[in-house]
Amino acid sequence: MTSMRLLATATLSALWLAACGNSTEDTANTDTVSDEAQTEAPADAQAPAADVDGERLLNAAATPEEWLSYNGGYDEQRHSGLTGIRKENISDLAPAWTYDLKTGRGIESTPVVVDGVMYLTSSWSVVYALDPVTGEELWVHDPEVDKAVGVKACCDVVNRGVAVYDGKLYLGVIDGRLQALDAETGDVIWSKVTVDQSKPYTITGAPRIVKGNVLIGNGGAELGVRGYLSAYDAETGDLSWRFYTVPNPNKEPDGAASDAIFAELANDTWGDDGAWVTDGGGGTVWDSIVYDTENDQVIFGVGNGSPWNADLRDPDGDGDNLFVSSIVAVDADTGEYNWHYQTTPRDNWDYTATQHIMLADLPVGEDGERRRVAMQAPKNGFFYVIDAETGELISGEPFATINWAEGLDEDGRPIENPEARNNDPATYNGFVQVPAPYGAHNWHPMAMNPELGLVYIPVQELGQAYVTDPRFKSKPAKWNTGMDFSAGMPLRYPEGTVQALRAATKGQLVAWDPVKQEARWSVDHPAAWNGGILSTESGVVFQGRLDGTFIAYDAATGEKLWSDQLNSGALSGPMTYEIDGEQYVTITTGWGHAFGLAAGFLFNDAVPPAVGKVITFKLGGEGTIPPLDTDLLVTPEPKTEVFGDEEMLQAGLVHYSRNCSVCHGMLGISSGVLPDLRWSSYTASEEAWKGVVLDGNLADNGMVSFSDVVTPEDAEAIRAYVVTQAHMKEAQAEMGGADTGGGSQ
Repeated sequence: MTSMRLLATATLSALWLAACGNSTEDTANTDTVSDEAQTEAPADAQAPAADVDGERLLNAAATPEEWLSYNGGYDEQRHSGLTGIRKENISDLAPAWTYDLKTGRGIESTPVVVDGVMYLTSSWSVVYALDPVTGEELWVHDPEVDKAVGVKACCDVVNRGVAVYDGKLYLGVIDGRLQALDAETGDVIWSKVTVDQSKPYTITGAPRIVKGNVLIGNGGAELGVRGYLSAYDAETGDLSWRFYTVPNPNKEPDGAASDAIFAELANDTWGDDGAWVTDGGGGTVWDSIVYDTENDQVIFGVGNGSPWNADLRDPDGDGDNLFVSSIVAVDADTGEYNWHYQTTPRDNWDYTATQHIMLADLPVGEDGERRRVAMQAPKNGFFYVIDAETGELISGEPFATINWAEGLDEDGRPIENPEARNNDPATYNGFVQVPAPYGAHNWHPMAMNPELGLVYIPVQELGQAYVTDPRFKSKPAKWNTGMDFSAGMPLRYPEGTVQALRAATKGQLVAWDPVKQEARWSVDHPAAWNGGILSTESGVVFQGRLDGTFIAYDAATGEKLWSDQLNSGALSGPMTYEIDGEQYVTITTGWGHAFGLAAGFLFNDAVPPAVGKVITFKLGGEGTIPPLDTDLLVTPEPKTEVFGDEEMLQAGLVHYSRNCSVCHGMLGISSGVLPDLRWSSYTASEEAWKGVVLDGNLADNGMVSFSDVVTPEDAEAIRAYVVTQAHMKEAQAEMGGADTGGGSQ
């Protein structure tokens, strides 16, 4: 992709913070009738209802012409039995149609195709029903989220998809609502508030349907919430059961399915004081939820502690902080505890275990006995194979470069590198830990080819310095990690810094043998943060890359078979379906996500943000992928002269890193999803700048006031730092002679 000069809009958009949130009480409020007015359903739309029952979901593999759930079926393997697109004819694969999602924010949705209709979501939890053959729009449902919620979304205002059941679509809305929509019209049937909306909860994950219940978690652990998984009756929206993942701060019962196991086991793994008591402790269930049909249980992944820093989170305890960063199994009917396996005890580094969990029957052990297993490649870099019935660890080995641990001991606990917990600023010696909070593997879904016995993992390598924030003070509804993001950050970075940082970040597609616990083959990518995977029975594996390349590989060897350029970040999990004997492959595209917001300095190339699309391919397709809209690109230019002394600039670096970098980019460099503040017209005026940062003049755009955590002096220091970064010629020269930190006009 050609390197481009990008400029951020002069408008400050929503600061982007809390990615995971949960509800601490069952508010279960029904939304007003105005929700129904949010849907546009053309009078001539004849979209059939999603006539899906439990039996149909159980037998999803037998109907590969459809894609019935986010990961394809209850085993969550993202493997399709279709064989129409094969190695022998894949050179004829070409675009059939595209659909413009009209958004410049992150897209993570995998579409569902059922009964001749495609359903998917985009940013801000908007739902679309499309004709899967032509891409014609059938209806759109916009839940009309208050854009101020964006400040609660740590990892962009994304959504990974819907669930279908009994003529309804189920949608988790970024503001914490769970909605049931009529699959034919998009009308709201019921809507429940699943979280305490006064707290920084969000929902980004796709719901799951299990035995007549719709299961949903939430996010927000970076900001300070208490995690849980909820099951709601799919017909009425009534709460069926709830399992909390972190104890009640008073260690008292909640009347929840988790009460008994907390009293028996989990309460004692937490102290009685610390930030967890006021901030909830974290442990949000923001992605992986799996129904194990053989053992009639739900297996789900649990996120990081809140705050990340265990010494601040639980200073008077030395326990494991259950069930943070764990895989948990509960009874599908009652939500009562079955077992757990904690991947990162007393997590200190945002090493969530929320990543994709899949089920399989594998020959394990010396005798090769086939066992039902759950498999996960979480952030911490180990690939785990766990007995699905008992939770026993069968094996665990690193699937990526790690330096925080040497391996697993006989009890399955990580053998930690002592440097990994040395967060004290006074004794920190420069240890750069791998993986970084982005993880060795993040939300991007894996896939499995059961015939080859291979799991395909989007792997990445990034490092992070973890140093305790000496200024830490809990900030309601703001970023609360307890780590100092400015630690080791130079005020003026030396020549070559950006290039060196880029060179240190890597991406791979790894074909992993879960029985031998080793890589069969791997493919290197030019950058980290690459897309999810699709496997097909014909021996083809599909993956998109950060740079917009969509590639098909030989599933057995990794040989590249085909590729096309999508002109946008291709990060979502692809899917496939068949209609009238013709196989299609679809992927959603768009910039954004945690990496796109915070790591702009790592982008060699970028594209204008407003390019989110649905792109569908078939053999002999005659469609086209729209080119980049280069009219949106302008040359970066500072809006005022450098000001401020060294003390002021250093303060600006600290306050920018604490409050701004996760949305507008480290080092002041944006990738273009949200405005690059270096080029904002607001930097030219102290009054205008404070009007945005402190007075909330752009709150309607999502940029809320930060006056609760930033003083007028802090705000002016941030402006001075941003302006200084704008004048650094090295900042522009190192971005390929054209600064990629930017956006659209």
